[in-house]
Amino acid sequence: MKDIKICVIGLGYVGLPLARLFSTKFPTVGFDMNQKRVDALMAGHDATLEVSDELLREAIDKFGFVCTTDMEKIRDCNFYVVAVPTPVDENNRPDLKPLWGASETVGKVISKGDIVVYESTVYPGVTEEECLPVVERVSGLKYNRDFFAGYSPERINPGDKLHTVEKIKKVTSGSTPEIADIVDEVYNAVLVNGTHKAPSIKVAEASKIIENSQRDVNIAFMNELAKIFNAMGIDTHDVIEAASSKWNFIKLSPGLVGGHCISVDPYYLIQKAQVYGVLPRVMSNARRLNDGMGDYVAGQAIKCMNKKGLVVKDAKILILGITFKENCPDIRNTKVVDIYHTLAEYTKNITIYDPRADREQVKREYGVEITNGLPEGKFDAVILAVAHKEFLELDVRGLVKEGGVVYDVKGILPREIVDARL
Repeated sequence: MKDIKICVIGLGYVGLPLARLFSTKFPTVGFDMNQKRVDALMAGHDATLEVSDELLREAIDKFGFVCTTDMEKIRDCNFYVVAVPTPVDENNRPDLKPLWGASETVGKVISKGDIVVYESTVYPGVTEEECLPVVERVSGLKYNRDFFAGYSPERINPGDKLHTVEKIKKVTSGSTPEIADIVDEVYNAVLVNGTHKAPSIKVAEASKIIENSQRDVNIAFMNELAKIFNAMGIDTHDVIEAASSKWNFIKLSPGLVGGHCISVDPYYLIQKAQVYGVLPRVMSNARRLNDGMGDYVAGQAIKCMNKKGLVVKDAKILILGITFKENCPDIRNTKVVDIYHTLAEYTKNITIYDPRADREQVKREYGVEITNGLPEGKFDAVILAVAHKEFLELDVRGLVKEGGVVYDVKGILPREIVDARL
């Protein structure tokens, strides 16, 4: 343990907080292919806001934390942690290219006796069947003879300042019992609430994928209930409040399911299940239902406008929020874009206001213009899509014209100012 030197590959929402935390106990280098990202971090600012400027500066100045794009500067590390994205393609099939690329990087610098730990969310088997053969091929070393591996699934919750990385209980695993102990010790050295050591890498991989799949299925059930109760003229949130008075009712709310985790990870297990001849109907149906909620919300808002005698064609509409969740700048797989595109079939007078999202990033990713400042004037309809705290302080009713519509996707606005909610 005394000679551990860590390299975290991938300095995004997962990698940077972990690398910063490791740096408090071990010599740590962060590696990323994006020079602009590395320069910003070394200047002391994390655009994702997952690590405060103060903590980042402390890691650099006090603990010697370094971020780099130079592969030579990570060659003397002996404990590599891979924290790159695991997206899906346009057909919702797992895209392992980032993992393959990171594994090639590891293969170019790994030495005998070193350990590589994967944190990226994957289906069971990816680490040993897809990633480690790449490391073997590039390095010329033999897995579990010359180098070793582990898997410790990330549990970062973007924007969550309560369940920060040092407070998360982590699952760990290793390719041999001895390596499992070492991996567990390294993570335990920086975690407040310790670890759960899984019996194998595949078990650790599976534990992560079902965490997000379970949440996806549960939210899909609430979304289905919302559709049923909306059709019946019953307020879904009132139903949930009543039902939650029972001690064993699990209180969840309907909503948009975006982001890099819940809206993506189930597809990894769905595809792998089919390889084994199992058709995961519940998971597949949950994904289809949740993926369609943006279009459903737009349709409900249009229905509400029609009921109030508002002409939807060329109507002036304001959408509050574009990020996939509240109080963070993360726009990955946001379903608010689906609301926008459905409404855009009827009107081009749509304004998206989000004080936290990066305008250039939204434009680049989705081809949509947003504003970071509250627009002037009044609107025919306002749709609150994201529960940023800034929106809770707004006079939302004051943003609509007389007779206009306020639609609350999140169910957080005062009842007396809302015309409808999901």
